[in-house]
Amino acid sequence: MKTATMPSIRVTPDFREALESVLKDGETISSFMEDSILREIETRKSQSEFIKRGLAAREEAKRTGIYYTTDDVLSMMRSKLEKAKAKAAKAG
Repeated sequence: MKTATMPSIRVTPDFREALESVLKDGETISSFMEDSILREIETRKSQSEFIKRGLAAREEAKRTGIYYTTDDVLSMMRSKLEKAKAKAAKAG
């Protein structure tokens, strides 16, 4: 697959200085930007999937009429945590 270049962006000298001040040894501005863009892509995909799951859960609740309170959910999560801790203690 062919690679393509991204459009360059204009920044103030202060912005560039701030960017250069956080680069790791051997890291370039280009590699920093590529990594940042890839992470943002993953973040946005994750957010989109989260919203889709939430909307699907809402529709399922409407369909079934089964709704959970915050206390219900927290109780279920505490129970799962306690079971996981007990399992880890046995294994450890």
